Amino acid sequence: MRTVPGQDAAMCHVQDDPELQDLVRRFVAPDRRYLRLGGGLLRLNPVERSAFVRDLAQAAYEITSAELGILFEGGWRERKTAAWLVAVAHRTEAGEGPYAGAAYCVVLAKFGSAADAELLSAYLDHYLLRSDLDYDQAVVLGTLLYLDEILGSGYATRFLGQDGPWDRWLEVRAVAAPDPQHCRQTVQQLCVLVDETAEAFLSPDCGS
Repeated sequence: MRTVPGQDAAMCHVQDDPELQDLVRRFVAPDRRYLRLGGGLLRLNPVERSAFVRDLAQAAYEITSAELGILFEGGWRERKTAAWLVAVAHRTEAGEGPYAGAAYCVVLAKFGSAADAELLSAYLDHYLLRSDLDYDQAVVLGTLLYLDEILGSGYATRFLGQDGPWDRWLEVRAVAAPDPQHCRQTVQQLCVLVDETAEAFLSPDCGS
């Protein structure tokens, strides 16, 4: 089963695991990939974006399911990168590891099923009650809005009603939260980038 964003899990440390160190060197660290995955991708110029997409597709082609599993046992950099590689290759067999926040949301958005929307809803049911925790509530809600558009569903409605869970969570916060509609647009843009990378992944040239 897939885990909820932010769920606690045992984590391996790179400095203690030579195999994880090798995977970080091959898949996480090149050109500081882990920093660009997400909003940073939207700031690349066309030439940079094309090169990044090609290299990410190649990484998704090369990595094995066992290696993905090891990355999911690492820190946020490793889990974030692994989540993107899963989204690019649509490799659901890697779903048992804990994902990293917004990257997990992009994966669920690309899987795009009612089960994924229910998982996001379960996250919000739990974390919108925790005003002391500023995790990925806005991104998760934005992803749920995106999935509602895709599925023709209304999962986000009960969270966004007047005096609903989202409003109550905002009321007790000391700082403003991102707008879920803006997060929805960002998730949509990132899904387009995943599609571009997936096309490169399926290209006959990938892996050559």
